[in-house]
Amino acid sequence: MTCPILTFFNNKGGVGKTSLIYHLAWMFVEMGKRVVCADIDPQANLTAAFLDEERIGDIWDSEDKGTTIYRCVKPLSDVEDISAPRLVPVNERLALIPGDVGLSNFEDALSEAWPKSLGDANIYRPLRILSAFWQVMQMAGQQTAADIILVDIGPNLGAINRSVLIATDFVVIPLGADLYSLQGLKNLGPTLRSWRRQWQRRRENWRENLAEMSPVDQKKFENFQLPQGSMQPLGYLCQQHLVRLDRPVRAYDKWVQRIPSVYRECVLEEAPIPSMSQEEDPYCLATIRHYRSLVPLAQEVRKPIFNLTGGDGAIGSHANAVRNARDNFHDLAMKITEKMHTDS
Repeated sequence: MTCPILTFFNNKGGVGKTSLIYHLAWMFVEMGKRVVCADIDPQANLTAAFLDEERIGDIWDSEDKGTTIYRCVKPLSDVEDISAPRLVPVNERLALIPGDVGLSNFEDALSEAWPKSLGDANIYRPLRILSAFWQVMQMAGQQTAADIILVDIGPNLGAINRSVLIATDFVVIPLGADLYSLQGLKNLGPTLRSWRRQWQRRRENWRENLAEMSPVDQKKFENFQLPQGSMQPLGYLCQQHLVRLDRPVRAYDKWVQRIPSVYRECVLEEAPIPSMSQEEDPYCLATIRHYRSLVPLAQEVRKPIFNLTGGDGAIGSHANAVRNARDNFHDLAMKITEKMHTDS
C-alpha cells in the first residue's frame, strides 16, 4: 500500500509555500499523524526551515548515499539504481528527506528520459528515472509508516517538477493577491492536465511493453510499480495581502475576487461563477495570514508559530496571535484531510 503524496505548487514564487508546508507538517504531527516532508526544491528552503546551517552543512559534506534527495536519485545518472533515503528525524512522528542544491544536476537526466519512455523497447530505465522521486518518497513512507508525505518544489514548470507532479496524488495551489499569481494559475491548470495525459500514455506504453516480454523478463519486473499521476487538485490557498500606503486595498481585492472563476475555468475546466467571491468559494481552503511579528520569533527558536510561548517572547498581543495561528492551521489541516479522503 502506498502513502498519499500531497504537493504544494505554484509556478509563481513568493506565495509562502515553504512556510505553509512547515507549519502544516507540525500541525499534522500534533493531530497524531506520521509525516514525511520531502524537499525537492533545489533551493532547499524547507530543509533550512527544519535544520540549522551546521546540520545542513554536515549532511551536504557527507559522501554517503541517500542523505539528500539528490543523493538518492543521482546513481541513476550512471549505471546504478536508486539509493534508499536516509531520513533526518525531526521528532518521533516527523521525518525529512533533505533538499540539495545539487538537485538541478538531475534535470538533464529527467529531460532525456521523458521522450525515451515512449519508445518501443528498453523503456524500464527511462521510467525508473522519471518515477525516481516517487520511489524514494514511498521508501521513506514505508520506513516511517507515514500517513502523509508533504512535498515542497520550486516555482517553475521544469523537468524536476514534472517528475514530482506525476508522483503526486493531491495538489494544493498557494496564491498571492496579485496579477502574477493569477497568471500563474492560468498556466498551471493546463500544464497539470497535459502532464497527467502524457504520463498516462507512458503508463500504458509500459503495460504494452510488459505484455510483449518473455515470461522470464515479466518475472524480473513484477515488482516495478509506477505512480498513478492523478495530481488531484484539492483547492487553493490565498496569502493575505500586506496593505501598502501607496496601493489601495481595492487593487488587491480586484485580483483576489477573480481567483474563484479562474480556478474553476483553468484548473477544473468548470464553468466560472462570476458572482462568487473568494470568501464563499468552497475551493478556497483558507486565507493564510502573514503573522509578520511572529515569524522572526519562530525562526529564532526553530518552532512553528503556533508553538511559541511566553519564554520565546510571545506575550500580550503576540500570545493572542499564537492562539489564532493554532486555530487557523488546525482548521486548514482538518479541511485538507477531509478533502483527501473525499477525493481519493
